[in-house]
Order: sequence, then structure tokens, then C-alpha cells
Amino acid sequence: MAFRLIFALAIKEFLALLRDKRSRFVIIVPPIVQLLIFSFAATYDINNVPVAIYNEDGGEAARELVSRIEGSPNFQVIAYIDRDSDVAPLIDNREVLLVLHIGQRFSASLIQGTSAPLQAILDGRNSNTAMIAMNYLRSIVLDYNRSWLAAQGKGGSQVSLQTRAWYNENLQSRWFIVPGIVALLTLVVTLLVTALSVAREREEGTFDQLLVTPLRPLEILIGKAIPGIVIGLLEATLIIVLMVILFDIPLRGSIGALYLGIVLFLLSAVGVGLMISAIAATQQQAVLGAFLFLVPAVILSGFSTPIANMPQLVQWLTYLNPLRYFLIIVRGVALEGNSYALLVHQYWPMVVIASITLALAGWLFRRRMF
Repeated sequence: MAFRLIFALAIKEFLALLRDKRSRFVIIVPPIVQLLIFSFAATYDINNVPVAIYNEDGGEAARELVSRIEGSPNFQVIAYIDRDSDVAPLIDNREVLLVLHIGQRFSASLIQGTSAPLQAILDGRNSNTAMIAMNYLRSIVLDYNRSWLAAQGKGGSQVSLQTRAWYNENLQSRWFIVPGIVALLTLVVTLLVTALSVAREREEGTFDQLLVTPLRPLEILIGKAIPGIVIGLLEATLIIVLMVILFDIPLRGSIGALYLGIVLFLLSAVGVGLMISAIAATQQQAVLGAFLFLVPAVILSGFSTPIANMPQLVQWLTYLNPLRYFLIIVRGVALEGNSYALLVHQYWPMVVIASITLALAGWLFRRRMF
């Protein structure tokens, strides 16, 4: 008898769940959307790594090595340079991940049976990507060494790969991950605080009391936004202090440039949070809406996997994500020593996103009031 009652109650809950339009949306659409995003965007495989070749040796051995790099599916040679001064701009501007430097005596050293050094200069800002690219290069060099020794029919010295990583000399993963956590936790806290603000009022029955106050809708919206911004600033400051003191991660750039980025990022996050809060009728719906935004935002930000690895359509979607721009700002200030001028192209997209989301939040808020 008890089992029949439990079974009947379960059936009733299933029917109630399926009758509710919002519940049907939550159980069907978000999993499909997140499956597609994870499948296409979250990959640690790297294809077409942009590479520049600095070949000072015109010998046959050097040409053969370059041809192996050109023929690899993992690398894409986008530049051939002929002087030292060309290296820094390519890496600084993220045009290449790797510069391969072949010295003047590379071929001669191999023929004479002495060690032939090969220098790889890496962009170490994304330590995980740099290490994967380095492993690809090592595989090519090992295969080249075997082929060279087999062709010579004797043992001897081989190509010696020497690596040098810029901005993250030891390729420590925490130097890449922890600055990203600053952005991630700031977004989570700010989004949840603002997403729950109006929904909490509706659920507790105090929303109607708020409407009869002398405050206009815009003023109510601003009042709801301020706590999220203040809490986000405090949260970001705390994590940055811990990042520098506890994890010994450098902060090489302008603090003012970093905090300008934080403020613009918080305005964008608050705009999204207030949009969710204006739509949600309950706190549960607000939390679900916040996480529906958070998961794709993290995946499409470059937090853990490179945006360049994603399909072109997905890469276009990342331009709508404020987390993408703030990650570049916080990592740029921490590792590269960036200031205002170098971060302008990250500031203005967040201004646009914040303007649109806050305007939409205001429109939705007024629409739901009446």
C-alpha cells in the first residue's frame, strides 16, 4: 500500500513538472545547450598552433626540419622572420605561440657530429597550451633525430632543443589559473547576488511594498545593482591580495588599469544578473538562470581551454562574453605588466555589453512591474 502511494505521488510530481512550461524548459534546453558548448569548445587538443620560423641556416638539415614543422597538422607557420627584433612583437601581440630559432651553424654542427642547438621561444602566458605545443615540437625533433642518424648510418650528436618561455619563465600552471580564478569567483558572487535580489522580493511578498515607495523603477534598479558591485569589488580585492601574497604570483602592471577592468566587468555582470532577476519569479529560478549563464560563460572565456581551438562559430559567440575580456585584463596586468593603453580593446567591449544588459534589465524590470 505504501509503495502504491509513493508511486502515485511520484507520478503526480512528474505530471506537475511536465505541465509547467518553465520546468520543461529547464530540464530540456540547458542540458542540450551545455552539451553542445562542452563538446565543441572544451578541448585540450591543439591544432594549427601559430608558429614563426627564424632560420639563420640555409643548409639542407635546417630546410628538412622546417619542412617537418610545415607538414605537421599541429603547427601552422604564419611568419618567416630574419632578425631578432621581429620575435618580440609576434609573441607580445599573440600572433604566434612559438618562435623556432635555427642558428647559423645548425646544419654544419650536425654534419660534423657535434650538438646542434635549436631554440624554441614560447608564449608562457597560457602554460598549459605552451606545454602541449612543446610536446608536439619535441615529438617532431625526436623523429627528425632518428631519421638523421639513420640516414647518416652512424651514431652521433643530435639536435638539442632549448626552450625559453616568456612571461611565465617556469611555465607554472598556477600563474595562468589563479588570475583566472579572480575573474571566475568575482563573476559567480556578483551574478548570484544580483540575480537573487528581485526574485527574493517577489518570493517573500515584499515586492509590492517596494512598488508603493516614492522610488522610481530606475532608482530601484540602481539600488539593487549597488550591493552586487560593492561585494564584487571586495571579493576581487581579497582574491588579488591572496594571489600575490599566498601564491606569490606577480602583479607587474598598473593597478588602476586592473581596477578599471574590474568595474567594467562588474557592470556587465550586474546587468546580466538583473536581467535574470527581472525574469525569474522565484529564487530557485534565479539560481538556475544564473548557472545557465555561468557554465557557457566559463567555457567560452578561455579560462581553461584556448579560444583559438574552438570552431569559428563558437569563437564568434565568445565576443558576447564579458568574462573573455576580463580574463585578458587580469592576466595581462599580472603577467605582462600591461597598462591602460594596451587594454583599451578589452575595455570598450565590456562598456557595450554593460550598456546593453543594464538597458535590457531596466526594460524587463519596468515590464514586469505593471
